[in-house]
Amino acid sequence: MQKIFLDVFRWLTVVLAFVVILLEAGVDPAGIFAGSAIISAAIGFASKDTLGNLFAGLAIHAEHPFEVGDWIQYDDNIAHIGEVVEINWRATKVITLDLAHVIIPNGQLAQASIRNFTKPDRWSRRSLYVVTPYATSPQRVQQIILEAIRGSFGVLESPAPSVVTNGFTDKGVEHWVRLFTTEFDKRDRVDGMARDRIWFALARHGIEIPVATHAIRLTQLPVPAEPADDAEPRRLAALERVDVLAPLGRERLERLARQVVELVYAGGDQIVRQGEPGTSLYVIDTGSAEVRLRADRGNETLLATLGPGEVFGEMSLLTGAACSATVTMREEGRLLRISKEMLQAFLEEEPTLAARFGEVLARRAAERSAAATNAGPASATPKDLLAKILEFFSL
Repeated sequence: MQKIFLDVFRWLTVVLAFVVILLEAGVDPAGIFAGSAIISAAIGFASKDTLGNLFAGLAIHAEHPFEVGDWIQYDDNIAHIGEVVEINWRATKVITLDLAHVIIPNGQLAQASIRNFTKPDRWSRRSLYVVTPYATSPQRVQQIILEAIRGSFGVLESPAPSVVTNGFTDKGVEHWVRLFTTEFDKRDRVDGMARDRIWFALARHGIEIPVATHAIRLTQLPVPAEPADDAEPRRLAALERVDVLAPLGRERLERLARQVVELVYAGGDQIVRQGEPGTSLYVIDTGSAEVRLRADRGNETLLATLGPGEVFGEMSLLTGAACSATVTMREEGRLLRISKEMLQAFLEEEPTLAARFGEVLARRAAERSAAATNAGPASATPKDLLAKILEFFSL
């Protein structure tokens, strides 16, 4: 039985017992209260709010607008959102995200418009707003955002998130990101991690979030000489450690270091997904990543943890094969991406490179197959891989 009904039952029992005692003592209870109009008026006035809260509490239990464990907003102030922890005969108790205990009289709740975020379904919608430059297509931005928040903490796949163009502002195009979550008590974390992923995804695609612009007057001052950019030597050093690229030689690696693309990923970002097509090789410059294999039943197995200097995606880069596993960043890190187009020129200059790449791929596939079952085409020979490379690059 609900606590409120137990409390009402106790009070009725006490009143009934009091009346019985008066009757046994030979006293007429009706005469006591009817004999003094002042006492009757005072009791009625004093119990007005109490009775109002009591009947409001009974109505709450009868209509079930919310229950213990639900998240509700009990007025227009968005700070007044909390989880219901108790409903008694006088008031309802909630705990807000600030861990503040708020006690609301049932009579006040009966007259308020209550928003219940956990009924009729446990999920609720969250809204984020992102502004991007006018020079970038809204549809491209929406695609990037949807891909970025896929798999983010608390974001549900069903109902699916969506992005629409919300308006055109002084700063740029405003996009309205709608996502759904059942982690309402952790909604700030859900929103924050989704924003993080959106920022990283936009940065990887060279899209800057614009800021408000103002007309200002500048005075030109002497500009000190900037230190030399060490990005290219750093990229070259990273590429020289990759055995898959060893057939290119020093001179071609230097040219490749000037073309390679640097991408920054957040922890939890999926770089490649098992079964999806790929045409790029990734070199981990900073951070670390996990390689996981998904079985037919949906279970995932951790195959390896990759650190700086290690690579993945070589089979996709050279043969166009679908990704054999899912690679996810464990922490924020920088990756170097080498695409098919970058290698095309080298293979057209010297077609014999294809045979050397085939030998390297065959050796790596054999090593990987020995380490984990179904991790790669162990039976592939250099001749087979050479045929695939020549076909993929149209040589």
